Amino acid sequence: MKTSPYSRRVLVLIFCISLFNYIDRQVLYAVFPLLKADLRLSDSELGFLASSFMIVYMCFAPFVGYFGDRVRRPLIVGVSAVFWSAATLFSGFIRSYGQLIFTRSAVGIGEAGYGTVSPSYLAEWFPKEQRGRIMALYALAIPVGSAIGYLLGGFLGQHFGWRNAFYIVAVPGALLGFAALFLKETPEKLERSGHVSLKSYKALLVNRTYLLTAFAQSIGTFSVGGLAAWMPSYFVRNFDLSVARAGFLFGLVTVLAGVAGSFAGGWAADWLGKYTKRAFFIVGYLSFFLSVPFGVAAILTDSLRTCLVLLFFAEFFIFAHSGPYHAAIVETVPVNMRSMAFALDIFIIHAFGDAVSPFLVGVVSDAAGLPIAILLAMLYLVFGGVTSILAGEAYVKDFHGKPRGPGGGFPAEALNI
Repeated sequence: MKTSPYSRRVLVLIFCISLFNYIDRQVLYAVFPLLKADLRLSDSELGFLASSFMIVYMCFAPFVGYFGDRVRRPLIVGVSAVFWSAATLFSGFIRSYGQLIFTRSAVGIGEAGYGTVSPSYLAEWFPKEQRGRIMALYALAIPVGSAIGYLLGGFLGQHFGWRNAFYIVAVPGALLGFAALFLKETPEKLERSGHVSLKSYKALLVNRTYLLTAFAQSIGTFSVGGLAAWMPSYFVRNFDLSVARAGFLFGLVTVLAGVAGSFAGGWAADWLGKYTKRAFFIVGYLSFFLSVPFGVAAILTDSLRTCLVLLFFAEFFIFAHSGPYHAAIVETVPVNMRSMAFALDIFIIHAFGDAVSPFLVGVVSDAAGLPIAILLAMLYLVFGGVTSILAGEAYVKDFHGKPRGPGGGFPAEALNI
């Protein structure tokens, strides 16, 4: 399977949509201090605002995953992007905390539709040997989009008001979603589309490698979610920065670390895959273990410059596992179940990750201070490394020697599904 010009066009469009997925999501966090003052909210209320989005996001994903394996995925991608962009736009019109919870929850519905189908759809346009790097590029939208969201949110919020920040970032996502409606379905999906039902989720629950991979991701998502929601506020409170300056610095660190970490993780996994079947998971556990000391040191230092340098290395390693673990899911799940697999993955990583971490960090912050809350979130990453080791062992035991399908993944009959 060779890479075609159309595959590259798909990559560009999906990446751009993913970019605004995270811009529209993270712009909220950049304007937290402005929302706190305008709506008179506590840290716990701000944290729940982020968590409510994730709760809806993760609960809606399994239903979309079912349809994602039965209908044209570009249709779901396009409609979802237009829907969350509209919800982002209406976030600027709210007049109460309850209304803001409603609009941000609606953003979660749209993003759940996109997140369940886009990873497998993109991966199937490329051969197995390139999927670590392709999924790393896909995951690259997380730090880049988040950084742009912080930068735009902080700048627009401070100079034009937080309402205008929501208005402005909503438009590009809607236009990109409309363009996605005209994409084609992948040849692999058309050739091997089999019958699936909601009962197919049971098959995923006995796939040990898949489950351990998802739970490892959830641990990373927990810590990243806590950082994403609270680091700008941490800079404002601990280093007396303005909202715009805090958003700029955290956004800059995030984009630089995310770009470098995602590329390094994807490249390392594809290179290491020539020598060991545990390649995805070796990169995974190293990324978790190496991120912890840098993250802890970043919170303990009193120097802003030192904090930023240490935070860069912490995020570099955190993001390194994203591409390899997306590729691992594509490889270990049959093509006709991949949307459902990513739907359940979304549910797991957010139910045990950033659906609860912004709120819990806010609760601990109210009780013991924000530095202690963020420090605990960083220490939690140790468990991600342990889970990644177990995932690698399960992969070798359950998948070694099994026949692969034409797309490089394992067909249902090879997995006893």
